[in-house]
Order: sequence, then structure tokens, then C-alpha cells
Amino acid sequence: MKLSTRALEIQASPIRKLMPYAVQAKKNGIKVYHLNIGQPDIETPQAMIDVYHSFSEKVLAYGPSQGLDVYRQGLVEYYAKQNIHIKEDEVIVTTAGSEAIVFAMSVVCNEGDEVIVPEPFYTNYNGFATMASIHLKPLTTYAENGFSLPDSTKIEALITPKTKAILLCNPGNPTGTVYSEEEIMRIVKIARKHGLYVISDEVYREFVYDGSRHFSIMHVADFEEQAILVDSVSKRYSACGARIGCIVSKNRELMAAVLKFAQARLCPPTVDQLAANACVHLPDEYFAGILSEYKKRRDLVYDELQQIPGCICVKPQGAFYIVAKLPIQDAEDFIIWLLRDFQIDNETVMTAPAEGFYATPGLGRNELRIAYILKEDDLRKAMFIFKNGLMEYMKTHA
Repeated sequence: MKLSTRALEIQASPIRKLMPYAVQAKKNGIKVYHLNIGQPDIETPQAMIDVYHSFSEKVLAYGPSQGLDVYRQGLVEYYAKQNIHIKEDEVIVTTAGSEAIVFAMSVVCNEGDEVIVPEPFYTNYNGFATMASIHLKPLTTYAENGFSLPDSTKIEALITPKTKAILLCNPGNPTGTVYSEEEIMRIVKIARKHGLYVISDEVYREFVYDGSRHFSIMHVADFEEQAILVDSVSKRYSACGARIGCIVSKNRELMAAVLKFAQARLCPPTVDQLAANACVHLPDEYFAGILSEYKKRRDLVYDELQQIPGCICVKPQGAFYIVAKLPIQDAEDFIIWLLRDFQIDNETVMTAPAEGFYATPGLGRNELRIAYILKEDDLRKAMFIFKNGLMEYMKTHA
């Protein structure tokens, strides 16, 4: 008996696939600093935790497929503060941002259709595309210019009769790139010309540095029928385990179709929605403090990378990731070597190989992603180990 093509083709996570090496290192008594995964150490807001402790319903029943009314209204208020003005029936709550992306792909594409996405991109987009039986068409961007979008002619060259959408992550995972209003409007112009949807993953909206401003696809006037926003509370509230996201669009036909997908999976998690709703009215000071903390961490990691001869890295403007191109042949081999063969004071560090964030074979092999999600002291130790490990690796792996 054979498994499905879908089962055979779905990508293993490049972020998690090296975990056995970390597990073995820990069994050997080695402390591992995890910079490989976007799991922040920032505390989840107490308002959210309090909801879990105080929930007292006798029966945890099904909720509405589109999400709890109280939370959808809370999202309307949240987005209004971002100058995104929507109605309650223009948002559907999903089981994390992951489901929102699968829903978006599924409602705009037929089997075998294509979605253009700048690479490197969030690696799980590959898995989502497999689930939706579609193909991702990579638009290559480069470390040398901070992974900014290429000119419009290169984007349009990828469009075929099967192209149905352009997928953006803004701010970007894994690159930390923040697309400017001009870049977004160039994408919009292309989408209008060719009749494409734009799916905008804006999970890292709050994490934008150096005075830059986040420009949402929902800020574009007269683009309502083609704009799809996907979002999540995972990083915003350091609540990755809550698994609450949403999909937003003013396209009524599209949202009616999304609702049918939502009905098929019954409902999103009830208690987690209530917990997320408790964060809707967090004061601006909450995000200001977190932003300041992440900026310090970014600057620390970036400054350490700049001290490595031959390392190519433009300072990212958003999210909490840096992709660095290193003067080595194989970043994955280097990461494994750090975990297996290199320690300082019985400690080592783990990052994520960037090759798995590309769809074009062979790209990103000498790049890795660093998630600056640890407190400053731990991050400084991790980068010290990383730099010294790289110098040693280059001596023995020339």
C-alpha cells in the first residue's frame, strides 16, 4: 500500500529537523542556547494567563465556526487602532495563523494553481501549499540588499495562467525585512493588472524598528476585493501555544467560502479566544517595552555578526530574526557540528539552516537564521559561542 503524493511530498520542518542533535547534546550534559525557533522568552501577558485560571464553565462546548462574537468584536477594535477599519463579519477566527493561511490558499486556488512568494520565506508555507495542493513560485531576494523586493518586471515574469495570488510576510520571517509602502503599492499595481489576490501575513506587525512604519495590505484604498490579511496572537502576545489566528477580508464572497472551511473544522479553541480577547486592550506601553527589548537584542546580534569577516547581513527592520550569509559552504553542517562537537564551558548554541526557507534548489546553503528571542545575557553568551565556533569550524572545514 502506498501513501498519498501529498504525504510523500510534504516538507519536514528545517527548523525542527535538527532537534535530535540538540536532544543528544542535552543528554550529554551540554546546555544549548536555542536561537533556532521563534519562541520568545518574553512573558505572556498576565491578563491572558488570568483567563485560563478563572475559566469556570461546567461544559466546554462548541463555539461558533467563525469565532466567538466577543473576540471578533475585540479584533474589530484592535484593528481600528492599527487604522484598519473592518466589520465583525469581515473577520473569521482560525486555529492559529497557520490555518488562516491554508484557508486563504484553499479559497483562492484550484489544485495545481500557483502562488508567488518572495524567498527566503517562512518554511511552513511549503507545508501549507502541499495541504492545499498548490505550488509556490519563488521570487528570489538577496541578503546583499536586505532581501528587498526586486523590480516589477522580475515579479511579473513569474506570472502564468495558473498564478492566483502573491503571498507576502511583512515584517518577514525569516529575514526581518519590512516592506515599505512603495513596495506594497508595487505589488498591488501588479495584482490589479493581472487580477491576483494578495495574501499578507502580518503576524509581526508590532515589531518594527528604527522609526519604520508598518504598512498593511488593508491600508490600500480600493483594493478590498483582492486583499486578504492573515494574522496570529502567537508572537504579538508571546503566546505561541494559544493557537489563535484570524483571516480578514472585505471580499464577501471570499469570506463566505472561508466560513464553509471553518464550519468543516467546527470551531476554533474557545478558552484561547477568551484569553486572546483579554489582550485586545493592552496599553501602548506594553508593546513599547517589548519593542525596546527586541531592538536591544537585534542590535546585539547584528553587531556580533558584523565582527565576522566575510559575513553578509543587512540590519533587519522588523520581526525578531536575522538571516546571515556566512563564509562557509554548508550552514546545516556547521549547525550540527556546533551541537555535536563544539562547546565552551559545556555550552553550545543552535540556529536554523536557511536553505529550508528557500524553494529554489541550492539557494541559502551557506545562510542561517538566528532568532533573537533570548534575554540579553543569554543572547550575549550564545553569540560568543557562535562566533568562536564559526572561527574554529572554518579552520577545520576549509
